[in-house]
Parts: sequence; structure tokens; C-alpha cells
Amino acid sequence: MSEDNTGADEPRTPGERVDSATAAFVTHRNLLFTVAYEMLGSAADAEDVLQETWLRWAGVDLETVRDQRAYLVRITTRQALTRLRTLGRRKESYVGPWLPEPLLTTPDVAEDVELADSVSMAMLLVMETLSPTERAVFVLREVFDLAYDEIAEAVDKNAATVRQIAHRARAHVAARRPRDVVVSPADTRAALAAFQKAVETGDLHDLLDILAPDVVALSDGGGLKQTVPRPIVGARNVGRLLSVGLTKFTREASVEPVQVNGWPGLIIHLNGELDGVLAMRVEDGLITGLYFVRNPEKLSRVQEEVTLSR
Repeated sequence: MSEDNTGADEPRTPGERVDSATAAFVTHRNLLFTVAYEMLGSAADAEDVLQETWLRWAGVDLETVRDQRAYLVRITTRQALTRLRTLGRRKESYVGPWLPEPLLTTPDVAEDVELADSVSMAMLLVMETLSPTERAVFVLREVFDLAYDEIAEAVDKNAATVRQIAHRARAHVAARRPRDVVVSPADTRAALAAFQKAVETGDLHDLLDILAPDVVALSDGGGLKQTVPRPIVGARNVGRLLSVGLTKFTREASVEPVQVNGWPGLIIHLNGELDGVLAMRVEDGLITGLYFVRNPEKLSRVQEEVTLSR
């Protein structure tokens, strides 16, 4: 008796193809968002890239795709590259210092040291100094460990060229990135507590004691909120800035300790309204970086935690 193979080789219906495409996209969505965000430094633009990625993915014949994850990363990278070039032109007219859009991240991001470092404010600012293609290659190779031939397909270069770009980008980042440090939970708690106390009481003593000599403070209001128009460098200068700025906040401010881009930070409310997000970098018990985002267009993602993945 022959086996009944009715339907065994029948093509999928349109509904089945959409369901399969949707399942694959949902499975890898957090990864794709992380790729786009690391390339763009903007959650809003990363979401737009994911929408564009989905539209293109929905039209792909899945029977021809050997590795769905790699294919989706390739689409996302290409869309992010296109948007990154547009963002570069937009940033030329940006008012004041530009900071990445802060993300309220889940605790597991902080536990993944490499991921936390790659999405930190400090690292994203370093990556801003790369060309769009260099940034894409660096992110895909150093953060997501993609093979050179996979990256070559994503950026429309050959593998040999990608290797050269990766080497150049790696050297560029190494010369500018914050040094790798192991931050103890005690150091983090002390820094957060000192800053929280300073905001709530106006007492800066403990905070000034833990500012590194070369600490850098940047603030981003996007022309919509008052901020310092240029980076402030050095403990004395940053201390002077804080002594003036925090006295204006003390009576009306409340703060909430959170994880911002994988590092300790504070959400600051004034008179019950969200005013800004402060991210900090702590090294050897000292605060080496303060990043204060007040631009209201960049604060939509601090209402709930965002899941990132590699």
C-alpha cells in the first residue's frame, strides 16, 4: 500500500507564510532593536528601522532563506545605515551637545558586561565618531560577533574590505573608548546615593568627593530645555556647575534610581513631571561621566524597561 502524501509538497498559503514570517521576526525582535539602537543611538529611529525591516521581511520567500537570524540582521543593518546617513545631516543643526536617547534597561543588561558597555552613553558617543559603515561593521563584529562574510553581505562590501574596516574601526574606538573597569555594586550604590542626596537636599559634600579629576558632564536639551551648551570637564568645573544647577532643583525635585543603558542612573522629576534622565559612569569608585538628557523628545523610553539582547 502506498503512503498518502496528499499536501506534503503543497506550497504554504499566504496566511501560513505571514504567520511564519511573523514568528521569526518576533523571535529576533529584541536582537534587531539592539542592532538598530547601537547603530543609531535613538530608540525612536530604531523602531522605525524595525518597521521598515518587517515590511521587507514580510515579502521574502522564506523557503530561500537558510539563516533567518542573519537575513533579518542584514535587512536591519541596511535600513539603519540609510537612516544613519540621514541622522548625520540632522545632527549638524542640532542645538547644543547631542546625547543618545536613554533607555531604561532591564537588570540582565547590566549583568552582560559587554552588552552594557556597548550601549552605555560613553560608548555610544565614541561610536558617533565613526563613519556609518565603520559603525555598522564595528557593531556587528565586536558586539554581535558576526562572521566577516555575513557582515560583508549586510554592508555591501567584500569580506576582505570588511576586515580592513573592522581593524580601522577597532583601533579608532580603542583610542577613544573609556577604559574597561570592574565596577563593584558598592561603588555604584555610593555614587547613586551621593547624587540622590545632592539633588534632594542640596548637600554636595559627598558628591564632590567622588568626582574624578577628569570627570566630563554633558547635557542635552535639544533646544527645547535649558542645558549647558558645551561639555564641562574637570572636577572643579563640574562641581561648580552642580552647585549652581542643583540648588534650583532641590525643593521641587524627586529622583528614582534606575538602570540607564546598562549603567546606574536617575530619573528626575520636577513638581511631579518628568524633567530628565541622568546616566553616570563610575570607575574605581569615582564618577567619570555625567550624561543628563532633558530633551523631552528623547524621554519616551524611560517609562518602562526595554529588553536588549545579543
